[in-house]
Amino acid sequence: MNRLHPRVRLLWVARAVLTAAILGGVALAVQRILAPPWLPAWTPMAVFVGFGALGVVVALARYRVWRYEVREDSLYLERGVLTRVRTVVPFVRVQHVDTARSPIERVVGLASTVVYTAGSRGADVSIPGLAPDDADDLRERLKRLAIRSEGEDAV
Repeated sequence: MNRLHPRVRLLWVARAVLTAAILGGVALAVQRILAPPWLPAWTPMAVFVGFGALGVVVALARYRVWRYEVREDSLYLERGVLTRVRTVVPFVRVQHVDTARSPIERVVGLASTVVYTAGSRGADVSIPGLAPDDADDLRERLKRLAIRSEGEDAV
């Protein structure tokens, strides 16, 4: 089983802290605008710290669980903190494979490989937190395996 690049933790922790800061800002706005007498002055900071700590714990747990494996005839993914999700993507279902790098991923030197599958909406899978070269290599490997399986599955 393959793990994600350790730097993905920075990305997920930063996202959790940003979300906590936004929620803390909303709590501060509610406190300043509505000024409810029952809301203590430290509430916005408690919201920020509480959601920030929870987000960091979830991000680190998410990294510990995330795994993927390229098998002989399929791509296997295992992820999820509260709900474990195990996904098997047969290569005969793969339509195409992309490598994506968001601006934030570029800053931390990471990329994602996205596998588009035949089937229902939302059936696509993404493998985040890969080094750019690893993401490109994985894309090419999955592409070759999908092409090979298409020939084997042809009528």
